[in-house]
Amino acid sequence: MKKAVIIILLVLLLDQALKFFVKTTMYLGESHRIFGDWFYVYFTENEGMAFGMKLGGSFGKLFLSLFRIVAVIIIGWWLHRIIKRNGSTGLVVCISLIMAGAMGNIIDSMFYGLIFNDPVSGCVPQVATLFPKEGGYASFLHGKVVDMLYFPVIHAKFPAWLPVWGGEDFLFFRPIFNIADSSITIGVFLLILFQKKFFPAPAKAKPEETI
Repeated sequence: MKKAVIIILLVLLLDQALKFFVKTTMYLGESHRIFGDWFYVYFTENEGMAFGMKLGGSFGKLFLSLFRIVAVIIIGWWLHRIIKRNGSTGLVVCISLIMAGAMGNIIDSMFYGLIFNDPVSGCVPQVATLFPKEGGYASFLHGKVVDMLYFPVIHAKFPAWLPVWGGEDFLFFRPIFNIADSSITIGVFLLILFQKKFFPAPAKAKPEETI
């Protein structure tokens, strides 16, 4: 249990610290090059799905937030069972990473609309204010998720002879994401990679020898 708590708290701390820093020091759409042309901190927001994807409308946002909360409850119950049954450390780490990532984005959805103002509400772009006097930009469970990690590693063009996409720009990796998204992705990837180790097949009973 101690390992799981440490992982979850560490991911949440890093995720929320970076989101608060970006939210309170950068304009929406502002970017800063970190390493060459392949790593940027690029401030953007989305309605809550991973890697910048959206589920439109107020109902879609509410549904997604409630779905995430239910998912975290189920994952938490599963994690508790694994720990209680002395499951492998690797499995505990994977589930903890997934749960921490989901919780990180839920915090944005639950509270960011209440504690931050809308930096694009006026004509002049401005940095978001924490606990503004006029109140937040959205109601409970309707806050936007902050993304900032952008890795446009490969920027090229498709060959002209290629059907449909020939001659068009090609960019890899296009999505902008956050530490919570990364935590979920790493946890799921490791879970798939080591699934045979984490979930070994039950041993087959040997047929009884005849005398």
